[in-house]
Amino acid sequence: VQLQASGGGLVQPGGSRRLSCAASGNMFEINSMGWFRQAPGNERELVARITREGRATYADSVKGRFAISRDNSKNTVYLQMNNLKPEDTAVYYCNCRSYRAIDYWGKGTLVTVSS
Repeated sequence: VQLQASGGGLVQPGGSRRLSCAASGNMFEINSMGWFRQAPGNERELVARITREGRATYADSVKGRFAISRDNSKNTVYLQMNNLKPEDTAVYYCNCRSYRAIDYWGKGTLVTVSS
């Protein structure tokens, strides 16, 4: 499975940004798709994940501000980020997890929240 993420960039505090991640390869083995992030000096952390059936989970820090969605027909997952804060600044990584708990990662895309 290969993942191609896009949508990162510079955004002002309070602004919005949408990340996209297109997956290719053997998607039949994939259960969940999601986003992780890693800020400088921090460990990579889960931001949001969505299963093939559409069940979503979020980190507490982004609940109510971020929304994850998935288009199975396009093998694409989206992350709509609203009311962005400087602490959301990080490299965001797209992730797919198979039914056997194997993780696939895309190259990160940098989101910088700054005025």
